[in-house]
Parts: sequence; C-alpha cells; structure tokens
Amino acid sequence: MRTYTVIIEKTADGYCASVPTLPGCVAMANTKAEVETLVYEAIRFHIEGLIEEHLPVPEEHETFIETMVIA
Repeated sequence: MRTYTVIIEKTADGYCASVPTLPGCVAMANTKAEVETLVYEAIRFHIEGLIEEHLPVPEEHETFIETMVIA
C-alpha cells in the first residue's frame, strides 16, 4: 500500500486535485467528492502506466504545504 499527498483546490468551476510526487497526475471535477474519486483513479492509472513502462514508481517524499500572505 502506498500513500501520496493530494492537494485539492477550489476553482471557479469546481475542484482540482494534484499529486506533487506524481507530476502530471491531476483530476478536475464539479464537487470535492467527485475530485477525490477521480484523483484516486488517476493515481492508480498513473502507477499502472509506470509499471507497464518498467519505470520506477516514486515513493512519497516529504511535502510541505504552507499558506503565505503576500501584502
């Protein structure tokens, strides 16, 4: 079992989810519940593709999420 950090952002049109450890692994949907389901599927699909291509599957690395206020 692998664990990955997923960043979910509210957008003007719904929600966007990305996985920093898996560049290009993203999902977009109208609701948060939908984007959670889609990003889970995207992660599985991304990993399956890496395995099929005999590429290394990245392990989760230390991820820092910060909120910064810019004046």
